[in-house]
Amino acid sequence: MTFDERYRAIDSRDTRFDGQFVTAVRSTGIYCRPSCPARTPKAANVTFYATSAAAHEAGYRACKRCLPEAAPGSPQWNLRGDVVARAMRLIADGVVEREGVPGLAARLGYSPRHLTRLMAAELGAGPLALSRAHRAHTARMLLVGTDLPASQVAFSAGFASIRQFNETVREVFGMPPLELRARRSAATTGAPGGQLDLVLPHRGELDAAGLLGWMAAHAVGGVESGSAHRFARTLRLPGGPAWFELRVDASGRVRLRTRLTALSDLPAMVTRARRLFDLDADPLAVDDALSQHPELAPLVAAIPGVRVPGAVDPHEMLIRAMIGQQISVAAARTAQTRLADALGERMQTPDGEGILFPTTTAIAERGHEVLRGPAARVRSVIGAAAALAEGRLDVGPGDDGAEQRAALLAMPGIGPWTADYVRMRVLQDPDVLLPGDVAARAGALAAGIPADAAGLTRWAVRTAPWRSYLMAHLWYAAPVTRAWRATPDPTPTEDS
Repeated sequence: MTFDERYRAIDSRDTRFDGQFVTAVRSTGIYCRPSCPARTPKAANVTFYATSAAAHEAGYRACKRCLPEAAPGSPQWNLRGDVVARAMRLIADGVVEREGVPGLAARLGYSPRHLTRLMAAELGAGPLALSRAHRAHTARMLLVGTDLPASQVAFSAGFASIRQFNETVREVFGMPPLELRARRSAATTGAPGGQLDLVLPHRGELDAAGLLGWMAAHAVGGVESGSAHRFARTLRLPGGPAWFELRVDASGRVRLRTRLTALSDLPAMVTRARRLFDLDADPLAVDDALSQHPELAPLVAAIPGVRVPGAVDPHEMLIRAMIGQQISVAAARTAQTRLADALGERMQTPDGEGILFPTTTAIAERGHEVLRGPAARVRSVIGAAAALAEGRLDVGPGDDGAEQRAALLAMPGIGPWTADYVRMRVLQDPDVLLPGDVAARAGALAAGIPADAAGLTRWAVRTAPWRSYLMAHLWYAAPVTRAWRATPDPTPTEDS
């Protein structure tokens, strides 16, 4: 966006751009989100920054009125596939806190110095400053959304000390932590013992019925549970086993309830929950682009704010995608549940006993005892699990899309559908088309779009860069999957 386009956005207080950039005002020394209700500053006093970290580095503090740190994340980090976008996805997942800048740089194939130079040149802040801003955001979320003592907030947000926490909050928000907490809404309520209950912001419409129905239809027994009102599951995080629940409250806010082994895992949990529900998407831009096509306009009007589910565990996502190749959702769900029940570890959750999806090591060693079906498919799943366990193959949100796809296609038993499906879910690439997908082709036929693979591929070019969202609309348009939205416990037959 040009300066003039951004200035028009803040002059109209357009919420669509919240989280995509911040507005720093030299005359006041503060920065705001684009929709801040304060009087529009003079253009001569304004500087726009891509991230709040860049504004911090330039000496600005966050607006106390609009709290720009509470805005949704930028959709640019999913739309883009360059090194800066990949780094931002990894920073949000807590890689800098766990592995430092050298670890982040190693994952991306750069030296720490060169990566810092790249990010500072484009975003105005290096990895350490960006990670610090992420910690500040987590701290604010905990201070205003929970009753945790300030000391627990500090370490949960990833700060190394109470002093560092106090100094950062005071510098970023212009007030000490306890004053920031005092400004929270009176409606804030505590969660049951040992749990955290937080609000996850999002922009625009949210197709909650479709998300929850999709999750319930694919839920692995013991690991996940879904209904028309909530989705819950177990998960391994760096600090140990965890459990979380996502639901949409009466006012349309997405709420995360979680129980963690280590509070330091909270930033990673929030990032993965946001990724699962695609909460950093820009549905207004997506819906506007797709509705320009007459064949899609009725689908978009019927389901505004459609989202593409992400993945909370990339390795698990690959194994589940391989098991689900060329069989129905019901059959895949049965096979995955059998695998989890036999090889997964048990843990207690607020819902009762839960199961952690098996590790790739366990699948590599004992998968042959549980997996059923063609011998070649079983060998492929076990081979991929072994490669993941041994580090010969890795899949994660910081991958380059083309390189990830090539690495997956080089594995026995992984074809284009699986490689692209994993790219869609793990990288949240918004422009993936699965022309061989049975349900998508059925939806295309129902929508009056060419339903053969070649014809669909040619037609879909016009919807770039939003072909993943086209896929979501086609899945919902397929007669066999329409039931997901009304009664999210179906057994449709399609190969996703």
